[in-house]
Amino acid sequence: MKPIYKTIVAAIIGIFAITNLNAQKTSNELEVVNQLASQPAVVNMPVSQLLNAPGNEALRDFFFKPVKDKTVLKGKKIAVIAADGFEEIELLYSVWYFKQLGAQVDIVAPKFNPAPARYGLVYPEMSKTHIMAIQYLQPVGWIKFDKTADQIKVNDYDAVFIPGGAWNPDNLRYDKDVIKFLQDFNKSGKLIAAICHAPVVLASADILKGRKLTGYWNIQVDLKNAGATVVDEPVVTDGNIVTSRHPIDVADFSRAVESWLTKH
Repeated sequence: MKPIYKTIVAAIIGIFAITNLNAQKTSNELEVVNQLASQPAVVNMPVSQLLNAPGNEALRDFFFKPVKDKTVLKGKKIAVIAADGFEEIELLYSVWYFKQLGAQVDIVAPKFNPAPARYGLVYPEMSKTHIMAIQYLQPVGWIKFDKTADQIKVNDYDAVFIPGGAWNPDNLRYDKDVIKFLQDFNKSGKLIAAICHAPVVLASADILKGRKLTGYWNIQVDLKNAGATVVDEPVVTDGNIVTSRHPIDVADFSRAVESWLTKH
């Protein structure tokens, strides 16, 4: 065999050896990664399932009974502050009702602020314009927001509404623009409404001392630690703060917001 051919054969053998080594390495890495990752699953709870569940007859009637006066909240502007992980039912149900009554509603989200690259997170492009909805901790969809928290002013709105969701409030309570806005809004005496896990955002804003309110059962100790008196009721109104516990209370909660806004 000529020297040149020997060189070529040696090179080919070397490439196969490196490829085989890399394949073994890749196989080992994949085995580790597969052990670190859970299996993907998509769960979706149809709206009809909640509305038709036993014991939710009043909730069903609330949404299916036509609104008689669609001008009750005409001229009122409501800012809905939410982030990734908001409870779909609590946001969409309440917003639907407020709009039925004639209110103008803006969905407001924190300014897009991706985590450092070393966290290994990948964000879809729509994260810059949408926030992710969940149903009891299961991601189910996205909705487009209208503004970011750094763009809104107290004078622009008559009320602020924060939906729950286990990690939506956690995202909100770390955002400086959201906290500053809530503090200023509270000083104005205008309505602040929060349901489910959302009252913990008010705790982070340090506006709960001496107030009476409710919230999701898992966060009630946090509300007490923030200086509030906590009761286990579907909805509680104390001054300019309206709070509620759970998606099944959304009808009572929405009516309480309506009542507050029509009286003030």
